[in-house]
This record gives sequence, C-alpha cells and structure tokens, in this order.
Amino acid sequence: MAIFVNSDSKIIVQGMTGSEGRKHTQRMLNSGSNIVGGVNPKKAGTSVEFEGGKSVPVFGSVADAVKETGANVSVVFVPAAFTKSAMVEAIEAEIPLVVCITEGVPVKDTAEFFARARQSGKTRIIGPNCPGIISPEQTNVGIIPAETAPNKGRIGLVSKSGTLTYQMMYELRDLGFSTAIGIGGDPIIGTTHINAIEAFQEDPDTDAIIMIGEIGGDAEEFAAEYINDNVTKPVVAYIAGFTAPEGKTMGHAGAIVSGGSGTAEGKKEALEAAGVKVGKTPTEAANLLREAVKG
Repeated sequence: MAIFVNSDSKIIVQGMTGSEGRKHTQRMLNSGSNIVGGVNPKKAGTSVEFEGGKSVPVFGSVADAVKETGANVSVVFVPAAFTKSAMVEAIEAEIPLVVCITEGVPVKDTAEFFARARQSGKTRIIGPNCPGIISPEQTNVGIIPAETAPNKGRIGLVSKSGTLTYQMMYELRDLGFSTAIGIGGDPIIGTTHINAIEAFQEDPDTDAIIMIGEIGGDAEEFAAEYINDNVTKPVVAYIAGFTAPEGKTMGHAGAIVSGGSGTAEGKKEALEAAGVKVGKTPTEAANLLREAVKG
C-alpha cells in the first residue's frame, strides 16, 4: 500500500521535451516509474528516446494522452508563465492526480486552477513548487532523489520543504517509507499536511507519520488540531525556522512571520499540545520517530 501513487500509476509528463522535463523523466524512469507519455502540442506524434531503450510517445494534449495510455497521473515541468494553462488542461481531462513541480507560479494563477480542481472534484493537485511524491520500490513522481529512500518501509512523510524531504528520507533510510510527499511551501497548495496525514492514518501499511513544517502561516496549527481529533498513529514533527530572525520573510513564499503568529515556537506548542513530539533538528526528529516506533 501507499498513498496517492503506487506501482499501478501510469504517468504522463507535461513538458517532457524541455530540458528539465527530459532530465527528470530519465530520473523517474531510473526509479522504476511507469512513464507512458509526454505532452507537447508542437511535437505530437513524435517520441523521445531515453537511456535503457525506453521510447516515450508525445501527445498533443493531456486528453489525448489519457485516451491512448490510460494515464492517471501527470507531472508538470512547464515554465511558470504557462503553468496555469497546463494545469487547467489536466483538470479538464479529469486526470486523478497532477503533481506541479514548477516554482514561481503566481498565487492568482494557483488560486484559479485550484478552484477549478475543487469544482470538478476529479483531480487532486500536489504543489506547485514542490518536489513531488515517491513510494519507494513502486514509483517516483517528480524530482525526489530515489537514492535517499532505497527501501520501502512503514513510515509516512509529509513535508513543506523539498530539501528537508530529502534529508529526512536519508535520516530514516533504515526504517524506510510507505510514501514520502513534498507538498510545497507556497501560500496556496493543492494538498495540505492534513490531506496527507488523513491518508496515512487510513493506510494499513503506514505505522507512523513524520511531518515537516516551517515558519509562516497556520497550516501546522490546523494540522495539530486535526491530529488531536482524528489520528491514532504516532506523529513526530520538525519545524524549520527556530533561529529565523523575527519579522523577516524567509525562504518559501509562504514562510512569512508577522504579528507574532506563524513562529516555529508557536507551531511547536500547538503540536505538542496535540501529543506530537517535535524535534528542533531533523536528526532529533528522526530519533524521536524511532523511539515512537519502538514504543
């Protein structure tokens, strides 16, 4: 079992023929992902050759790709200026899962395509500005280095930060993961901590959950409330930004602390009140999870 993606996932790549799309498609193929097509209206009917003898067809639209391949996942490597149209195309094709890797997408654009997805009720969005999602030994959708999670296991990971996703996967490589998901740190994202935690709670092959948050916003406080009311599995957290200077915007577009809200300490207090142990470093959080699993 895994959440959102597994060995049955059939993946198309919007922007596969570009340099970034081509590079990461090769990496996904190397991870064992089932890439069934790419999308580029100007190159429809052609194919792209990858190392290992894999030839991937290019389609003129997401709808055509879904019709011909049965794809149920799309990953978007499209420049920010064209991301909204690419996302709307995928949503209109009713593809069940769209992973948007692109960073720098205007918040207005994200709000518009997220509203369309909610209205249709057919498409889950992960991202934008995220590293993607991996279920080790099953599939890898996005840019997560598979080398950081060589084994599947029974830990579920949800993280705002891409690089901290990779670090935590490395820290807990001895335990392994059912699924690790980087949800992105923009002010508006398609899948939240709560969405992922809910799925991990329901997944019979996930025994414990680790979440990574960061300063800014109130997503972690809402997650704490949800965990307190709904989650029975052990949850451990790490919040990035304990040493961030007060009143300064740091890192992600969503990492804004103002008026005393959104601080790492405030998030830590909310999570601990819900029974979540919080590490002040990734290594400390990983060790707390090991203790929780043993307990």
